[in-house]
Amino acid sequence: MNVTISPSSVEGTVRAPPSKSYTHRAILAAGYADRATISDALWSADTRATARAVELFGGDVSRDEAGTLEIEGFDGTPAVPADVIDCENSGTTMRLVTATAALANGTSVLTGDESLRSRPQGPLLEAIADLGGEAESTRGNGQAPLVVTGPISGTSVSIPGDVSSQYVTALLMAGAVTDDGIEISLETELKSAPYVEITIELLSAFGVDVRRTDDGFAVDGGQRYDPDGGEYAVPGDFSSISYPLAAGAIAGDGGVHIEGAHPSAQGDSAIVDVVDRMGASVDWDRNAGTIDVAADSLEGVSVSVEDTPDLLPTIATLGAVAEGDTRIVDAEHVRYKETDRVSAMADELGKLGVETTEEHDSLTVHGSESDLEGASVDGRGDHRIVMALALAGLVADGETTIAGAEHVDVSFPGFFDALEGLGVSLDRS
Repeated sequence: MNVTISPSSVEGTVRAPPSKSYTHRAILAAGYADRATISDALWSADTRATARAVELFGGDVSRDEAGTLEIEGFDGTPAVPADVIDCENSGTTMRLVTATAALANGTSVLTGDESLRSRPQGPLLEAIADLGGEAESTRGNGQAPLVVTGPISGTSVSIPGDVSSQYVTALLMAGAVTDDGIEISLETELKSAPYVEITIELLSAFGVDVRRTDDGFAVDGGQRYDPDGGEYAVPGDFSSISYPLAAGAIAGDGGVHIEGAHPSAQGDSAIVDVVDRMGASVDWDRNAGTIDVAADSLEGVSVSVEDTPDLLPTIATLGAVAEGDTRIVDAEHVRYKETDRVSAMADELGKLGVETTEEHDSLTVHGSESDLEGASVDGRGDHRIVMALALAGLVADGETTIAGAEHVDVSFPGFFDALEGLGVSLDRS
Protein backbone atom coordinates (compact mmCIF):
# COMPACT_ATOMS: atom_id res chain seq x y z
CA MET A 1 0.00 0.00 0.00
CA ASN A 2 1.13 3.52 -0.80
CA VAL A 3 0.08 6.46 1.36
CA THR A 4 0.33 10.03 0.09
CA ILE A 5 0.43 12.76 2.72
CA SER A 6 -0.23 16.42 2.04
CA PRO A 7 1.13 19.18 4.29
CA SER A 8 -1.20 19.36 7.30
CA SER A 9 -1.50 20.82 10.76
CA VAL A 10 -2.62 18.46 13.51
CA GLU A 11 -5.04 19.00 16.38
CA GLY A 12 -7.10 16.75 18.59
CA THR A 13 -6.88 13.70 20.82
CA VAL A 14 -5.21 10.37 20.13
CA ARG A 15 -4.85 7.30 22.33
CA ALA A 16 -1.58 5.41 22.45
CA PRO A 17 -1.79 1.82 21.24
CA PRO A 18 -0.81 -0.84 23.78
CA SER A 19 2.88 -1.58 24.17
CA LYS A 20 4.27 -4.07 21.68
CA SER A 21 7.17 -4.95 23.99
CA TYR A 22 4.89 -5.69 26.94
CA THR A 23 2.38 -7.56 24.78
CA HIS A 24 5.01 -9.94 23.37
CA ARG A 25 6.24 -10.75 26.86
CA ALA A 26 2.74 -11.03 28.31
CA ILE A 27 1.58 -13.48 25.63
CA LEU A 28 4.64 -15.69 26.12
CA ALA A 29 4.45 -15.40 29.93
CA ALA A 30 0.81 -16.53 29.74
CA GLY A 31 2.05 -19.41 27.61
CA TYR A 32 4.48 -20.39 30.34
CA ALA A 33 1.55 -20.25 32.82
CA ASP A 34 -1.38 -22.65 33.16
CA ARG A 35 -3.73 -19.93 31.94
CA ALA A 36 -4.03 -16.14 32.01
CA THR A 37 -6.14 -13.27 30.69
CA ILE A 38 -4.34 -10.41 28.93
CA SER A 39 -6.30 -7.16 28.55
CA ASP A 40 -5.39 -4.10 26.45
CA ALA A 41 -3.06 -6.25 24.33
CA LEU A 42 -1.69 -4.99 21.02
CA TRP A 43 -2.96 -7.31 18.28
CA SER A 44 -0.52 -6.68 15.44
CA ALA A 45 1.47 -8.69 12.92
CA ASP A 46 4.35 -9.12 15.37
CA THR A 47 2.33 -10.06 18.43
CA ARG A 48 0.21 -12.49 16.42
CA ALA A 49 3.46 -14.26 15.55
CA THR A 50 4.19 -14.73 19.25
CA ALA A 51 0.65 -16.00 19.83
CA ARG A 52 1.06 -18.57 17.06
CA ALA A 53 4.32 -19.75 18.63
CA VAL A 54 2.56 -20.26 21.98
CA GLU A 55 -0.03 -22.41 20.21
CA LEU A 56 2.65 -24.47 18.50
CA PHE A 57 4.20 -25.14 21.91
CA GLY A 58 0.87 -26.57 23.09
CA GLY A 59 -1.05 -23.51 24.28
CA ASP A 60 -4.20 -21.87 22.96
CA VAL A 61 -4.85 -18.17 22.34
CA SER A 62 -8.32 -16.72 21.76
CA ARG A 63 -9.33 -13.07 21.39
CA ASP A 64 -12.76 -11.58 22.07
CA GLU A 65 -14.42 -8.55 20.46
CA ALA A 66 -13.00 -6.24 23.14
CA GLY A 67 -9.47 -7.36 22.27
CA THR A 68 -8.92 -9.35 25.48
CA LEU A 69 -6.76 -12.45 25.09
CA GLU A 70 -7.65 -15.66 26.90
CA ILE A 71 -4.59 -17.88 26.91
CA GLU A 72 -4.33 -21.50 27.98
CA GLY A 73 -0.65 -22.08 28.50
CA PHE A 74 1.67 -25.05 28.30
CA ASP A 75 2.39 -24.69 32.04
CA GLY A 76 6.17 -24.44 31.82
CA THR A 77 6.59 -27.50 29.61
CA PRO A 78 6.48 -26.60 25.90
CA ALA A 79 5.67 -29.40 23.49
CA VAL A 80 7.76 -30.06 20.41
CA PRO A 81 6.05 -27.99 17.67
CA ALA A 82 4.23 -29.95 14.99
CA ASP A 83 5.25 -27.37 12.38
CA VAL A 84 7.93 -24.79 11.67
CA ILE A 85 7.60 -21.67 13.82
CA ASP A 86 7.27 -18.78 11.35
CA CYS A 87 8.15 -15.57 13.20
CA GLU A 88 7.52 -13.51 10.03
CA ASN A 89 9.14 -10.08 10.61
CA SER A 90 9.24 -10.21 14.41
CA GLY A 91 12.72 -10.27 15.89
CA THR A 92 11.28 -10.23 19.41
CA THR A 93 9.25 -13.36 18.68
CA MET A 94 12.21 -15.23 17.26
CA ARG A 95 14.58 -14.47 20.10
CA LEU A 96 12.12 -15.04 22.92
CA VAL A 97 10.71 -18.31 21.58
CA THR A 98 14.12 -19.67 20.56
CA ALA A 99 14.81 -20.01 24.29
CA THR A 100 11.36 -21.56 24.78
CA ALA A 101 12.22 -24.11 22.09
CA ALA A 102 15.35 -25.02 24.06
CA LEU A 103 13.08 -26.28 26.88
CA ALA A 104 11.21 -28.75 24.67
CA ASN A 105 12.29 -32.38 24.66
CA GLY A 106 12.97 -32.50 20.94
CA THR A 107 13.74 -30.34 17.92
CA SER A 108 12.12 -27.09 16.82
CA VAL A 109 12.68 -25.16 13.59
CA LEU A 110 12.27 -21.37 13.47
CA THR A 111 12.30 -19.07 10.47
CA GLY A 112 10.98 -15.71 9.32
CA ASP A 113 10.79 -13.35 6.37
CA GLU A 114 13.80 -12.15 4.38
CA SER A 115 14.51 -9.28 6.76
CA LEU A 116 14.33 -11.44 9.88
CA ARG A 117 16.57 -14.06 8.26
CA SER A 118 19.31 -11.41 8.07
CA ARG A 119 19.31 -10.49 11.76
CA PRO A 120 21.89 -11.83 14.25
CA GLN A 121 20.94 -14.73 16.51
CA GLY A 122 24.39 -16.25 17.05
CA PRO A 123 24.99 -15.25 20.69
CA LEU A 124 21.68 -16.78 21.77
CA LEU A 125 22.43 -20.00 19.87
CA GLU A 126 25.82 -20.21 21.58
CA ALA A 127 24.20 -19.63 24.97
CA ILE A 128 21.75 -22.47 24.40
CA ALA A 129 24.60 -24.77 23.42
CA ASP A 130 26.53 -23.75 26.55
CA LEU A 131 23.45 -24.67 28.60
CA GLY A 132 23.44 -28.19 27.21
CA GLY A 133 21.07 -27.82 24.29
CA GLU A 134 21.76 -27.91 20.57
CA ALA A 135 21.21 -24.78 18.50
CA GLU A 136 22.44 -23.92 15.06
CA SER A 137 21.81 -21.76 12.06
CA THR A 138 21.05 -23.86 8.98
CA ARG A 139 23.38 -21.62 6.94
CA GLY A 140 26.07 -21.51 9.61
CA ASN A 141 25.96 -17.71 9.75
CA GLY A 142 24.15 -17.17 13.05
CA GLN A 143 20.95 -16.21 11.22
CA ALA A 144 17.61 -17.96 10.72
CA PRO A 145 16.45 -20.52 9.80
CA LEU A 146 17.33 -21.96 13.22
CA VAL A 147 17.23 -25.54 14.49
CA VAL A 148 17.01 -25.89 18.27
CA THR A 149 17.02 -29.15 20.26
CA GLY A 150 16.37 -29.34 23.99
CA PRO A 151 15.98 -29.63 26.80
CA ILE A 152 18.71 -27.42 28.24
CA SER A 153 20.16 -28.46 31.58
CA GLY A 154 22.93 -25.95 32.41
CA THR A 155 22.71 -23.25 35.05
CA SER A 156 25.14 -20.51 34.02
CA VAL A 157 26.02 -18.78 30.79
CA SER A 158 27.87 -15.71 29.56
CA ILE A 159 26.56 -13.59 26.71
CA PRO A 160 27.39 -10.24 25.08
CA GLY A 161 25.12 -7.38 26.14
CA ASP A 162 25.77 -5.06 23.21
CA VAL A 163 23.98 -6.96 20.40
CA SER A 164 20.44 -7.40 21.74
CA SER A 165 18.89 -7.22 25.19
CA GLN A 166 16.32 -9.72 23.89
CA TYR A 167 18.84 -12.53 24.42
CA VAL A 168 18.78 -11.75 28.14
CA THR A 169 14.98 -11.54 28.20
CA ALA A 170 14.65 -14.88 26.42
CA LEU A 171 16.95 -16.69 28.86
CA LEU A 172 15.35 -15.14 31.95
CA MET A 173 11.85 -16.11 30.84
CA ALA A 174 12.87 -19.68 30.03
CA GLY A 175 15.17 -20.05 33.02
CA ALA A 176 12.36 -19.58 35.54
CA VAL A 177 10.79 -22.92 34.59
CA THR A 178 14.00 -24.96 34.45
CA ASP A 179 14.89 -27.13 37.44
CA ASP A 180 17.88 -25.12 38.59
CA GLY A 181 17.46 -21.67 37.03
CA ILE A 182 19.96 -19.70 34.96
CA GLU A 183 22.61 -17.16 35.91
CA ILE A 184 23.58 -14.79 33.07
CA SER A 185 26.94 -13.04 33.03
CA LEU A 186 27.25 -10.12 30.61
CA GLU A 187 30.50 -10.05 28.63
CA THR A 188 29.97 -6.44 27.52
CA GLU A 189 27.89 -3.46 28.59
CA LEU A 190 24.17 -4.03 28.20
CA LYS A 191 22.57 -2.03 25.38
CA SER A 192 18.85 -1.26 25.42
CA ALA A 193 18.85 -1.92 29.17
CA PRO A 194 15.30 -0.54 29.73
CA TYR A 195 13.93 -3.49 27.75
CA VAL A 196 15.33 -5.87 30.36
CA GLU A 197 13.71 -3.67 33.01
CA ILE A 198 10.41 -4.18 31.14
CA THR A 199 10.99 -7.93 31.32
CA ILE A 200 11.74 -7.85 35.04
CA GLU A 201 8.66 -5.71 35.71
CA LEU A 202 6.41 -8.03 33.72
CA LEU A 203 7.87 -11.21 35.24
CA SER A 204 7.22 -9.80 38.69
CA ALA A 205 3.57 -9.22 37.70
CA PHE A 206 3.45 -12.92 36.75
CA GLY A 207 4.95 -13.97 40.08
CA VAL A 208 8.46 -14.66 38.78
CA ASP A 209 11.47 -13.19 40.61
CA VAL A 210 14.69 -12.08 38.90
CA ARG A 211 17.88 -11.04 40.71
CA ARG A 212 20.48 -8.54 39.56
CA THR A 213 24.02 -9.78 40.13
CA ASP A 214 27.41 -8.07 40.03
CA ASP A 215 27.88 -9.01 36.37
CA GLY A 216 24.36 -9.66 35.08
CA PHE A 217 21.12 -11.32 36.11
CA ALA A 218 19.91 -14.57 37.67
CA VAL A 219 16.56 -16.32 37.85
CA ASP A 220 15.81 -19.25 40.14
CA GLY A 221 14.30 -22.38 38.64
CA GLY A 222 11.13 -24.13 39.67
CA GLN A 223 9.03 -20.96 39.54
CA ARG A 224 5.46 -20.78 38.27
CA TYR A 225 3.98 -18.09 36.07
CA ASP A 226 0.83 -16.96 37.85
CA PRO A 227 -0.34 -13.33 37.53
CA ASP A 228 -2.37 -11.82 40.36
CA GLY A 229 -6.00 -12.78 39.83
CA GLY A 230 -4.99 -14.57 36.63
CA GLU A 231 -5.01 -11.26 34.73
CA TYR A 232 -2.52 -8.78 33.30
CA ALA A 233 -3.18 -5.38 31.64
CA VAL A 234 -0.75 -4.09 29.00
CA PRO A 235 0.34 -0.43 29.34
CA GLY A 236 0.47 2.12 26.49
CA ASP A 237 3.43 2.07 24.11
CA PHE A 238 5.91 4.95 24.25
CA SER A 239 7.59 3.87 21.00
CA SER A 240 4.25 4.48 19.32
CA ILE A 241 3.53 7.58 21.41
CA SER A 242 6.65 9.12 19.86
CA TYR A 243 4.83 9.60 16.52
CA PRO A 244 1.79 11.67 17.60
CA LEU A 245 4.08 13.44 20.08
CA ALA A 246 6.48 14.41 17.29
CA ALA A 247 3.54 15.29 15.00
CA GLY A 248 2.31 17.74 17.62
CA ALA A 249 5.81 19.16 18.07
CA ILE A 250 6.27 19.91 14.36
CA ALA A 251 2.72 20.53 13.13
CA GLY A 252 0.51 20.86 16.20
CA ASP A 253 -0.61 24.44 15.80
CA GLY A 254 -3.75 23.64 17.75
CA GLY A 255 -2.13 21.14 20.08
CA VAL A 256 -2.32 17.35 20.40
CA HIS A 257 -3.65 15.55 23.49
CA ILE A 258 -2.29 12.00 23.95
CA GLU A 259 -3.97 9.48 26.26
CA GLY A 260 -2.58 6.20 27.60
CA ALA A 261 0.83 7.63 28.54
CA HIS A 262 1.17 6.17 32.03
CA PRO A 263 4.74 5.81 33.39
CA SER A 264 6.32 2.35 33.16
CA ALA A 265 9.76 0.82 32.70
CA GLN A 266 9.78 1.79 29.00
CA GLY A 267 12.97 3.61 28.09
CA ASP A 268 11.25 5.16 25.09
CA SER A 269 9.43 7.55 27.42
CA ALA A 270 12.67 9.53 26.98
CA ILE A 271 11.09 10.95 23.81
CA VAL A 272 9.07 13.33 26.01
CA ASP A 273 12.30 14.87 27.30
CA VAL A 274 13.81 14.99 23.81
CA VAL A 275 10.86 16.93 22.39
CA ASP A 276 10.90 19.25 25.40
CA ARG A 277 14.65 19.91 25.02
CA MET A 278 14.15 20.71 21.35
CA GLY A 279 11.71 23.48 22.30
CA ALA A 280 8.19 22.17 21.80
CA SER A 281 5.51 22.91 24.38
CA VAL A 282 5.07 19.67 26.33
CA ASP A 283 3.13 18.82 29.49
CA TRP A 284 3.09 15.21 30.76
CA ASP A 285 0.56 14.50 33.50
CA ARG A 286 1.95 11.24 34.78
CA ASN A 287 -0.92 10.59 37.17
CA ALA A 288 -3.55 11.00 34.47
CA GLY A 289 -1.38 9.34 31.81
CA THR A 290 -1.81 12.21 29.35
CA ILE A 291 0.56 14.35 27.32
CA ASP A 292 -0.28 17.71 25.74
CA VAL A 293 2.08 18.95 23.03
CA ALA A 294 2.05 21.95 20.69
CA ALA A 295 4.43 23.12 17.99
CA ASP A 296 7.09 25.74 18.54
CA SER A 297 10.47 26.59 17.03
CA LEU A 298 12.70 23.55 17.43
CA GLU A 299 16.45 23.51 17.99
CA GLY A 300 18.78 20.61 17.30
CA VAL A 301 20.09 18.55 20.23
CA SER A 302 22.43 15.62 20.84
CA VAL A 303 20.70 12.39 21.85
CA SER A 304 22.07 8.97 22.77
CA VAL A 305 19.90 6.05 21.62
CA GLU A 306 22.00 3.43 23.40
CA ASP A 307 18.95 2.41 25.46
CA THR A 308 16.25 3.62 23.06
CA PRO A 309 17.06 2.38 19.54
CA ASP A 310 13.45 2.53 18.32
CA LEU A 311 13.43 6.31 18.75
CA LEU A 312 16.09 7.04 16.12
CA PRO A 313 13.69 7.41 13.14
CA THR A 314 11.44 9.79 15.09
CA ILE A 315 14.33 11.90 16.36
CA ALA A 316 15.85 12.06 12.87
CA THR A 317 12.61 13.50 11.49
CA LEU A 318 12.42 16.03 14.33
CA GLY A 319 15.98 17.02 13.47
CA ALA A 320 15.01 17.62 9.85
CA VAL A 321 12.57 20.31 11.03
CA ALA A 322 14.77 21.84 13.75
CA GLU A 323 17.32 24.60 13.39
CA GLY A 324 20.95 23.54 13.70
CA ASP A 325 22.24 19.99 13.98
CA THR A 326 20.57 17.05 15.67
CA ARG A 327 23.21 14.43 16.48
CA ILE A 328 22.01 10.90 17.29
CA VAL A 329 24.82 8.87 18.87
CA ASP A 330 25.43 5.35 20.25
CA ALA A 331 23.44 4.04 17.29
CA GLU A 332 25.42 1.07 15.94
CA HIS A 333 22.87 -1.49 17.22
CA VAL A 334 20.08 0.40 15.40
CA ARG A 335 21.54 -1.01 12.18
CA TYR A 336 20.33 -4.51 13.14
CA LYS A 337 16.59 -3.92 13.27
CA GLU A 338 14.00 -4.68 10.56
CA THR A 339 16.35 -2.71 8.35
CA ASP A 340 19.51 -0.67 8.90
CA ARG A 341 17.59 2.27 10.31
CA VAL A 342 20.59 4.58 10.38
CA SER A 343 21.20 4.29 6.63
CA ALA A 344 17.49 4.03 5.82
CA MET A 345 16.67 7.34 7.50
CA ALA A 346 19.69 9.05 5.96
CA ASP A 347 18.74 7.85 2.47
CA GLU A 348 14.99 8.43 2.64
CA LEU A 349 15.22 11.83 4.33
CA GLY A 350 17.77 12.70 1.65
CA LYS A 351 15.09 12.14 -0.99
CA LEU A 352 13.04 14.78 0.85
CA GLY A 353 15.86 17.30 0.72
CA VAL A 354 17.37 16.67 4.16
CA GLU A 355 21.13 16.88 4.64
CA THR A 356 22.64 14.25 6.92
CA THR A 357 26.02 12.88 7.93
CA GLU A 358 26.10 9.16 8.59
CA GLU A 359 28.83 7.50 10.62
CA HIS A 360 29.20 3.96 11.92
CA ASP A 361 27.47 4.65 15.22
CA SER A 362 25.80 8.00 14.67
CA LEU A 363 23.52 10.03 12.43
CA THR A 364 23.67 13.83 12.29
CA VAL A 365 20.73 15.67 10.73
CA HIS A 366 21.55 19.18 9.49
CA GLY A 367 18.23 20.94 9.89
CA SER A 368 19.46 24.40 8.96
CA GLU A 369 20.84 23.07 5.66
CA SER A 370 17.64 21.22 4.77
CA ASP A 371 14.49 22.20 2.89
CA LEU A 372 11.84 19.51 3.15
CA GLU A 373 10.33 18.85 -0.29
CA GLY A 374 7.63 16.29 -0.98
CA ALA A 375 8.86 13.20 -2.83
CA SER A 376 8.34 9.47 -3.23
CA VAL A 377 10.06 7.52 -0.45
CA ASP A 378 10.36 3.86 0.53
CA GLY A 379 9.35 2.58 3.97
CA ARG A 380 11.92 -0.24 3.58
CA GLY A 381 9.47 -2.80 4.98
CA ASP A 382 9.99 -1.22 8.40
CA HIS A 383 7.04 0.11 10.40
CA ARG A 384 9.13 2.72 12.22
CA ILE A 385 10.64 4.09 9.01
CA VAL A 386 7.15 4.40 7.50
CA MET A 387 5.76 6.31 10.46
CA ALA A 388 8.78 8.62 10.75
CA LEU A 389 8.57 9.50 7.05
CA ALA A 390 4.84 10.19 7.45
CA LEU A 391 5.76 12.81 10.06
CA ALA A 392 8.11 14.48 7.58
CA GLY A 393 5.25 14.59 5.08
CA LEU A 394 3.27 16.82 7.42
CA VAL A 395 5.67 19.73 6.92
CA ALA A 396 7.25 18.99 3.52
CA ASP A 397 6.51 21.31 0.62
CA GLY A 398 4.22 19.25 -1.60
CA GLU A 399 2.95 15.68 -1.42
CA THR A 400 4.98 12.84 0.10
CA THR A 401 4.21 9.30 -1.04
CA ILE A 402 5.39 6.42 1.14
CA ALA A 403 5.67 2.96 -0.43
CA GLY A 404 5.08 -0.08 1.77
CA ALA A 405 2.93 1.85 4.23
CA GLU A 406 1.03 -1.29 5.22
CA HIS A 407 3.94 -2.27 7.47
CA VAL A 408 2.61 0.01 10.23
CA ASP A 409 0.48 -3.04 11.10
CA VAL A 410 3.53 -4.43 12.91
CA SER A 411 3.15 -2.08 15.89
CA PHE A 412 0.51 0.61 15.24
CA PRO A 413 -2.23 -0.82 13.01
CA GLY A 414 -4.39 2.30 13.37
CA PHE A 415 -1.59 4.78 12.70
CA PHE A 416 -3.00 6.38 9.55
CA ASP A 417 -6.51 6.42 11.03
CA ALA A 418 -5.03 8.28 14.00
CA LEU A 419 -3.38 10.82 11.69
CA GLU A 420 -6.64 11.40 9.85
CA GLY A 421 -8.36 11.87 13.20
CA LEU A 422 -5.88 14.64 13.95
CA GLY A 423 -6.75 16.38 10.67
CA VAL A 424 -4.06 15.04 8.36
CA SER A 425 -4.91 14.96 4.65
CA LEU A 426 -3.80 11.61 3.22
CA ASP A 427 -4.69 9.19 0.44
CA ARG A 428 -4.23 5.41 0.46
CA SER A 429 -3.74 3.47 -2.75
